[in-house]
Amino acid sequence: MIRSLYTSATGMEAQEMAIDIISNNLANVNTTGFKKSRVDFQDLLYETIRAAGTDAAAGVQFPTGLQVGHGTKPVSTQKIFTQGEFIQTQNPLDMTIEGAGFFQIQRADGTVAYSRDGAFKIDSEGRLVNSDGFIVQPEITIPTNAQEVSIAMDGTVTAVISGETTPQNLGTLELAKFINPAGLKSLGRNMFEETEASGSPTVAMPGTEGVGTLAQGFLEMSNVKVVEEMVNMIVAQRAYEMNAKTIQASDDMLRQAATIRR
Repeated sequence: MIRSLYTSATGMEAQEMAIDIISNNLANVNTTGFKKSRVDFQDLLYETIRAAGTDAAAGVQFPTGLQVGHGTKPVSTQKIFTQGEFIQTQNPLDMTIEGAGFFQIQRADGTVAYSRDGAFKIDSEGRLVNSDGFIVQPEITIPTNAQEVSIAMDGTVTAVISGETTPQNLGTLELAKFINPAGLKSLGRNMFEETEASGSPTVAMPGTEGVGTLAQGFLEMSNVKVVEEMVNMIVAQRAYEMNAKTIQASDDMLRQAATIRR
């Protein structure tokens, strides 16, 4: 019974972690390019009281063993990189990736982060930047006298300059792809960082080498499904309650054992 107290406590702690993940998913239901997380659990060590196959009598073996588990523990949180819904914004600097891939964002320290958030702006020098002012890579500079900016599916950025009729090529956006995107480290601010688990990025033009294409004037919303998260919340809450009841039952049994009289 003492074992059951600790076992149930691990179950309650695990469900607390599940609720933490669910709450973060729901908090970001309207965050552009957000990818929901999932927590994975594993059972803990087992105490083997009797191993399967041990001798029960002459020529007879126990067909099954006798083991008692010690609960559960969270082992990983995994980002789910399914495609979110698209919304049309009519903003020429908004972009979404149709398929796999990430935008490349140069941070203040010069390192590159990766993002699915295509809500871009122009800074004071005409460079294409994200909402935090970090420069999109490869760097694209839009002239101050540009009247119309167009971004093709293959990442080619052109603009019609005032007084001219032929669009001017401003550069080409490239996307990065990882063999294991679930291994990326979440940095917040809609950005991810490369890790050894994610592998090195493959950088390519949109529509080539397995990366998606770009759609101008659209944004990818969060892939969080509210109904699914609410169901997961109910399941986690009920599991927490059942573990709490197990602790209460174990406590009642210990109290009964402690008050036995001859």
